[in-house]
Amino acid sequence: MQPPVVIAEQDVVASVADALQYISYYHPADFIAHLAQAYDREAAPAAKDAIGQILLNSRMAALGHRPICQDTGLVVVFAKVGMGVRIDTERPFAELIHDGVRRAYLDEANPLRASMVGDPLFARRNTRDNAPAVVHVELVPGRTLEITVAAKGGGSENKARFTCLDPGADVEAWVLDTLPRLGAGWCPPGVIGLGIGGSAEKAMLLAKEALLEEIDMTHLLARGPQSPLEEMRIRLYEKINALGIGAQGLGGLTTVVDVKIATYPTHAASKPVALIPQCAANRHATIVLDGSGPVRPDPRPRAWSAGSVGDGAEAGPRHVRLDTLTPSEVAGWQPGEKLLLTGRMLTGRDAAHQRMARMLAEGTPLPVSLAGRVIYYVGPVDPVAGEAVGPAGPTTATRMDGFTDAILGTGLLAMIGKAERGPQAIAAIARHKAAYLVAVGGAAYLVSKAIKSARVLAFADLGMEAVYEFEVEAMPVTVAVSADGQSVHQSGPAFWRDWIAAHPQGALPSG
Repeated sequence: MQPPVVIAEQDVVASVADALQYISYYHPADFIAHLAQAYDREAAPAAKDAIGQILLNSRMAALGHRPICQDTGLVVVFAKVGMGVRIDTERPFAELIHDGVRRAYLDEANPLRASMVGDPLFARRNTRDNAPAVVHVELVPGRTLEITVAAKGGGSENKARFTCLDPGADVEAWVLDTLPRLGAGWCPPGVIGLGIGGSAEKAMLLAKEALLEEIDMTHLLARGPQSPLEEMRIRLYEKINALGIGAQGLGGLTTVVDVKIATYPTHAASKPVALIPQCAANRHATIVLDGSGPVRPDPRPRAWSAGSVGDGAEAGPRHVRLDTLTPSEVAGWQPGEKLLLTGRMLTGRDAAHQRMARMLAEGTPLPVSLAGRVIYYVGPVDPVAGEAVGPAGPTTATRMDGFTDAILGTGLLAMIGKAERGPQAIAAIARHKAAYLVAVGGAAYLVSKAIKSARVLAFADLGMEAVYEFEVEAMPVTVAVSADGQSVHQSGPAFWRDWIAAHPQGALPSG
């Protein structure tokens, strides 16, 4: 019997911290290769622009060692502990992971946004260090410790779905019925993970782990399927893309770059099915410790072997001066039109909107006038090294729908976020002759470069959810809901769904 391989607790902590820093600014190369192919074949102008911004943002984040997305994620860890390993610690294994999370997210050179709240029901106070992680441990044969770290953003995690189908029910039909209902808050194009079988919790774990597999759809299409499961993956990949949802839900040819499926034996009376989407950030990495010291991922950029791409900007975007913006100008914006915003804008998301809505209902004056202004739904990363603000991509606008009518009643002219708006919000936008604009989810570092200054105007106690004033220069956005209530998230996918149906060979990749 060999003596156990001894792994020091500080090596676990340091390795997890390094891996989390790494995935905050390096995309997996397989994802970028498939996304670059999607960019090349995309025919929808708004979707091509969005993919171009995501690719450019990826390159900028890799070079600048700053987060791909401002939502630096809930940390999920899958650890495979070899039975020939002993971890030299007196603490629970999960505590070592939590320490690695704290070290990574509080790194002064690249601080990551803390998004975890300690009490999910009542106080919901931020833990300030993004700990704890969600940790899954499996004992396996061997003499190494394999740790896979993933950082899952709230926008995509919130779109996870689960069902228990009858044994004879059609899984593909459920997926194709469910996916359009998710909206665009999960920031497509991305990956869909499906877990089928086991029990309810096992199916969810299968789906989450499936998202960590290598993206190989291009290879699979080229060689052809070799099993019923591969046939199912291809069918779902083609049928999901044929829905025309497209990048950011704007309508287009690519909604997913891959579909992953993992299965497990299940009860004869059951067919548990879990669906988890992965956003365009797609952050994960695997490290293997063997007792020789801490392990660091390859420091070289992983993403940019797949050619180059421009900034994705089409010719002739409309330049908008925010400081002199008028209702008549807003009324002239067209659904799907690209705008470049320059001037001063406000920020505010969930907590700020809830507080402002309460103040308005009570008749209390707001600390900041919203009349004639534009508000950006964002919770930025802290700045470093002379930055005005850290990565500052949009948050999901749907969460602000319930506040929209009251807030627009102050004279606010426009809102900026990501994903679609619901019927209630669209009706309020049309009633107030305002507009809703979208910035690209997954292009947070690129967006931050358009922000030249930032200062807190109100609600400083809310931290990243405070009301800031940003001064921006040529910040790219797209008109998603016009002043007359036309929504590109409705018209765009409908148009491209019909286009794909009429041009199947031109719409779907040949591999």
